[in-house]
Amino acid sequence: MRDPYTVLGVARGTDDAEIKKAYRRLAKELHPDLHQGDAKVEERFKEVSAAYKLLGDKELRAKYDRGEIGPDGQQKAPFHYEYAGGGPRRPGAGPGPGGFSADDIFADIFSQFSGGRRARQPQRGADRQFELTVEFLDAALGGVRRVNLPAGKTLDVRIPAGIEDGKQIRLKGQGEPGPAGPGDALVEVRVRPHPLFKRDGNDVRIELPISLPEAVLGAKVKVPTIGGTVSLTVPKGAQSGQTMRLKGRGIAGGDQYVTLLVKLPDKADQDLEALMQRWQETGGYDPRSGDLYG
Repeated sequence: MRDPYTVLGVARGTDDAEIKKAYRRLAKELHPDLHQGDAKVEERFKEVSAAYKLLGDKELRAKYDRGEIGPDGQQKAPFHYEYAGGGPRRPGAGPGPGGFSADDIFADIFSQFSGGRRARQPQRGADRQFELTVEFLDAALGGVRRVNLPAGKTLDVRIPAGIEDGKQIRLKGQGEPGPAGPGDALVEVRVRPHPLFKRDGNDVRIELPISLPEAVLGAKVKVPTIGGTVSLTVPKGAQSGQTMRLKGRGIAGGDQYVTLLVKLPDKADQDLEALMQRWQETGGYDPRSGDLYG
């Protein structure tokens, strides 16, 4: 076999990076894919690969430079050196300590000849996009709604309790067909506003009109919640705009906040006007702020 330095066209003492660069250049020029059927080029390619297997391994290269092994990588008499943990290195056995494997370089070069493209994996079908409008209470408490899919197919969609406006529900395998299986259906949820309830995170807010006597004297009043109607105690002298909390009556363990709105009669009679006049005179009512004083 020829001197591996001569085969790669580099001088002794050339650094590892230049040896690797020389090998890559020659391997590209001589690659069998570019010279199919040319036996001479194929032999030359094998010679270049064998040369790099030796010079690309730092330990093998050092042994060759000291004359301990020949260009074929075999030991020379009288040396009987064995590598730690085993016998002499077999040609093509991979990189030595700190060296580059010619097989690794070959794989890199082959990747370049193939355009750097890997075999394409089968793809799933495309996802489908849908929009579903649900009632406020369905979003708050959860429920089941039917969605119409293409080709007349229908599907019952489970609405998770507490879902927020704009969130998506993923339906596995309900998208477009594909070689690796169908895609998914992505259902975007739109929550229709409620005439009474307003969502604030997991809390619910509501405004509750109460009468003037209920505000002044206190009372038990009925309050709607997302779980049904409950009783609320209005304290004596309640103010318009005062907020009261119903613990645990919101969404997913949140609370409900009730803002009291004192509502006067549509048409005050003479008795009510006289009462308010006396109350104002005694300092019990401030008409500018609407505050009530006991």
